[in-house]
Amino acid sequence: MMPISRRSALALAAGQVLATPFIGATRAAQATPIRFTLDWKYQGIHAFVFWAQEKGYFDAEGLNVTIDQGEGSAATITRIVSGAYDAGFGDMSATVKLAGAQPGVQPLMVYMVYDSAPFALITKASGPIKSLKDLEGRTLGYPAGGAAGALFPALAKVNGIDPAAVKITNMAPPLQEQMMLRGDVDASAIFTVTSYINLIGLKVDPEKDIRWFYYSNLGVNPYSNGILVSRKLARDNPKAVAGLVRALNRALIEVAANPDAGIALVIKQEPLLNAALEKQRLIYMYKTHVITPDTEKTGVGDVTDPRLAETIKLNVDTFNLPNTPAMTDIFSRSFLPPNSDRMIKLAT
Repeated sequence: MMPISRRSALALAAGQVLATPFIGATRAAQATPIRFTLDWKYQGIHAFVFWAQEKGYFDAEGLNVTIDQGEGSAATITRIVSGAYDAGFGDMSATVKLAGAQPGVQPLMVYMVYDSAPFALITKASGPIKSLKDLEGRTLGYPAGGAAGALFPALAKVNGIDPAAVKITNMAPPLQEQMMLRGDVDASAIFTVTSYINLIGLKVDPEKDIRWFYYSNLGVNPYSNGILVSRKLARDNPKAVAGLVRALNRALIEVAANPDAGIALVIKQEPLLNAALEKQRLIYMYKTHVITPDTEKTGVGDVTDPRLAETIKLNVDTFNLPNTPAMTDIFSRSFLPPNSDRMIKLAT
C-alpha cells in the first residue's frame, strides 16, 4: 500500500469534518416530522414531553417533534382531526364522543397517562356541603363544555342525586375557584391538576380549606388524558407511533424520579411560571392520577378492557350518542413498550 502524503491526509480529515454536519443534516431531513399539541398552556405536568425532547429520545427514534401549547384536552382531538397536528395529549372521553357521533374520524389513543380521572367537585370545608346529597337545592358552577361539569349528570345518577335539583352556573375557567371561595356558587366542578395549584396560588390550603369530591372515588372514573395520534399516522407509519410512545414513556418514568430536573425544563420553555408551584402540580399529577393501584401492578400506559368499556358506555349514555364505538376504535395497546419498561416510581 502506498503511503498517504501529509497533504492528502489533511484533505481526508477535512472531508470527514465537513461530512459530519452534512450527515447530521441528512438524518434530520430523514426524520419523521410529528406536530404535537399539549392539552393546555405550559405547566409542570408537561415536563415529560420536554424531557423526551431535551434528552434526545425523539431524535433517537428518528422523529422530529415540534411541541405547541394547547387550548384544552378536548381541543386536542379537534386539532388532530383537522390535520393541523399529528399527535397530542388529550382526553379519552372527548374521543369517545366524537367516535360515537362521527365514527372513523376520531384519533387513536395509544398511551394512557391519567389512569385516575382528574375530575372533582370542590367546596369550602367550612361550608354546608358535607356530602353529594347536600348539593340538592344549591348552586354548582363550571365552564360551559367543561369535562367535569358535563359528566356531573352521570355522577348524580350513580349517587342517587336529582341533577334537576342542582342549579348550574357557567363561568370562565379562571373564575372557578374564586367564585366558589366568594360564595357566588356553592361548589365547582373542576379539573384537579389545575384547581389544586390555583387554590395554592390564591393563598388557600387545598387540603385543609377545601372539601374534595373526586369522581373517581364516587363511581365515575373514566379514563382521561393520554397520548393520541391521528389515524393516518397510526396506519401509515406505525414505526413512528411506537417510537413516540417509547420516548414519552421513558420520559414520564424518568421525570417521576427527577421532578426538579423536569420542572427546570418547563421553566426553560416558560420563564414566568412559578417553579415551586409547578413542581407541586407535577407531584400532585403523579400521586393522584398517574400512579394508581392498577399502574403499580401493570405499569403506566395501558388500560383494562372492562374499564375501557365502562368509559365508552358512560359517555354513550351521558351524551346520548347515536353509536357505541368499539374499544379498538378508541385505544390500541399495540404500540406499548413491554410491561417491564413501564413500571414507575415517584421520587420521595
